[in-house]
Amino acid sequence: MSRTTDVWSDGAPYDAFMGDWSRLVAPRFIDWLALPPSLRWLDAGCGTGALTETILSSTSPSLVIGVDPSPGFIASADARLGDRARFEVGAAERLPLAADSVDATVSGLVLNFVPDASVALAEFERVTVPGGTIGAYVWDYAGRMDLIRDFWEIARELDPDADAEDESTRFGYESPESLWAAFETSQLVDVDATGFEVSRRYAGFEEFWNPFLGGQGPAPSYVARLTEPARARLRAGLREALPFAPDGTLELRARAWAVRGTVPPGS
Repeated sequence: MSRTTDVWSDGAPYDAFMGDWSRLVAPRFIDWLALPPSLRWLDAGCGTGALTETILSSTSPSLVIGVDPSPGFIASADARLGDRARFEVGAAERLPLAADSVDATVSGLVLNFVPDASVALAEFERVTVPGGTIGAYVWDYAGRMDLIRDFWEIARELDPDADAEDESTRFGYESPESLWAAFETSQLVDVDATGFEVSRRYAGFEEFWNPFLGGQGPAPSYVARLTEPARARLRAGLREALPFAPDGTLELRARAWAVRGTVPPGS
């Protein structure tokens, strides 16, 4: 089977798959930035709006703009948050904003999916005022993102071609140092990086498995391409391998790496 093309078209099934995880890590990131109230924010690659919602609830912003290339994701975010934020379809590498139009540009769980992160960072700098903040975070796919790691470990046992689909194989930024390096090679100053760990408890196997059937993002897109017998084997393999508690619950953990920098004065 050739490598699956990731699907990013429908916000609701993606939110069912990753939304809880996104909402767990976003507050940790915003707390770490520790920015003052009344700022103008851009959420670049806003998806279904988990980070946007945290900005709205935690920072008393004067303006929040969410931009994402998926019209379906933008529609989902706008349906929930459109009365408090502005949403536009657009790519991180070609933001539909004027220069120096926001005080802070942030990007959650996105940079790994951007074809050229250096171009995106240059765009973040363009739209952010001198002295403003740019920050981003990504999952530690190669180390601790149990939901994804456990899935691909079983998938590879059943299908050697699945290795090409695995986010840890496809993406970089496997450490705070790698994110730091990406920001250091830009024009940003005062670069800092850190990590956050979060956990989520699933009530049972079906709560874990069913979101993989939504077809949005790398792992669900892979599942959608499988034949029904192959999908059944993967399901059975995961059910057997996952560390369920005696009460049937499953607790998984995840780590995100985060980085921030400042747009230099006069830039």
